[in-house]
Amino acid sequence: MICGLGGLISCQENLVEPAYYGTVTGTVRDGRTNLPLANTSVTTNPATSSYLTDAAGKFRIENAPAGRFAVTVSKVDYQQVVTNVTVNDGQTADVSIVLTKSSTAAPTAPNRPTPANQATAQPTTVLLSWRPVGATASDSLRYDVALFESNNLNQRMLLTNSKDTAVTATSLRYSTTYYWQVTVRNTAGVTARGPIWSFQTVAFPTNRYLFARTVVGNTDIYSADGTATPVQLTFGSTVETAPQLSPTRDLIAYTSNATGLYQLYTMNHDGSNPRQITTLDVDGYNNRGVGYRWSPDGAYFIYAHNDKLYRINRDGTGRMELATAPAGRNFRECDWTAEDGGHLVVQTVGADIFDSELYIYNTDGTNPRLLVSNLPGRVDSPSFSIDGLTVVYTRDVTGFNSAAGRQQDARIFSRRTDGTGTPVDLSSGTNNSGKTLGTNDLTPHFAPDGFHLIFVNRTTDEVAPPEVWTADLDGRNRTRLFTNAFLPDYK
Repeated sequence: MICGLGGLISCQENLVEPAYYGTVTGTVRDGRTNLPLANTSVTTNPATSSYLTDAAGKFRIENAPAGRFAVTVSKVDYQQVVTNVTVNDGQTADVSIVLTKSSTAAPTAPNRPTPANQATAQPTTVLLSWRPVGATASDSLRYDVALFESNNLNQRMLLTNSKDTAVTATSLRYSTTYYWQVTVRNTAGVTARGPIWSFQTVAFPTNRYLFARTVVGNTDIYSADGTATPVQLTFGSTVETAPQLSPTRDLIAYTSNATGLYQLYTMNHDGSNPRQITTLDVDGYNNRGVGYRWSPDGAYFIYAHNDKLYRINRDGTGRMELATAPAGRNFRECDWTAEDGGHLVVQTVGADIFDSELYIYNTDGTNPRLLVSNLPGRVDSPSFSIDGLTVVYTRDVTGFNSAAGRQQDARIFSRRTDGTGTPVDLSSGTNNSGKTLGTNDLTPHFAPDGFHLIFVNRTTDEVAPPEVWTADLDGRNRTRLFTNAFLPDYK
């Protein structure tokens, strides 16, 4: 590329300086006996982590940033030593450190922890505090605080060489026991370690709301209850989406493309014990993991795979084909009701996503009956009412037949499953209580009380993040629940 002189600066590349790292090793010995000192605390500046010497008095610090590097060594009844080390890229710097017994009396270990030792039902963000013993303001005590998680040998340093007598521990796990220890240091560098205290965090909440959320390009599943802060349940680098709580409330189902295609999985309420259920994917034309549903008793799933509809046991066994879509069409979204004798409602799509129809089937996949025929614009997301006599779905009333799937005015409609009457528009509302112009209402479901809907509202250009809303059955009293959330479930 040739650039004029005036554009020279703009044509230069912005170079990012690479990071360089080396290794620091060392041995700590007693200044009088020359014997190695085990269990000696080693910290660094710039901070890397906190280390303890082994039985031979040795320590090793990997990935130390190149350049000047301060190593602080401290042990109870010894004077603290700080030594500077020069670290070169890819090389190992070895130091020998001698600690001298302190002639200054050690400080008294702190007491009166908050929360109290062995406290239970603590939040996942908790303030840890303690009281100095026999100290005055002139003592200028400093504190280190280490936190350990049960069944995990790694420690988190919450405080290092701080005057504070309290620190907040964040991002703790539910139903987990934590251990913490305070080390106090006086101006002479003499230290004393307090007892090891413990607390247990509160049990994981049984949240009623589930939804998918995309953060920095990564889609995961979250749960929430009311206005409480949502809890992230999945943390994969792949897409985890379309969560559904089982009717028996014991498992969460979801789909993931971790294998390359969307498969069905289940997990516990807290995201633990993920288990793949399907081997034949929940995938197909315009169906990226959205085409499945629990059976009303929680014993089975139905799911769409291209032009086939399958039923499978909740443990992944017993897969059987229920139905084949009409010629030239594929199954997509679906629902299952046990009421009114039991039925399935299934969406089929043709060569384009706007070529969409809704069918009612018996639960064994027989006797298909057209409920909503192909209309101008997209028809999506059928879902049964609590009594099974009504289906809600969405339709773009502008009739915009976009092969890319874009919608201009998608609204929620309800229609009786017996085909009588006319569809009722629930998004237009009354007295200006309907949805905002320039937005789409999407993926509606009945709330468990049978008198509300939960759905997604999103701008038609899809620039703003989607939002989860609720409304009365007539579309009034629209209330926003969650931002940056989609494909909600509520039980």
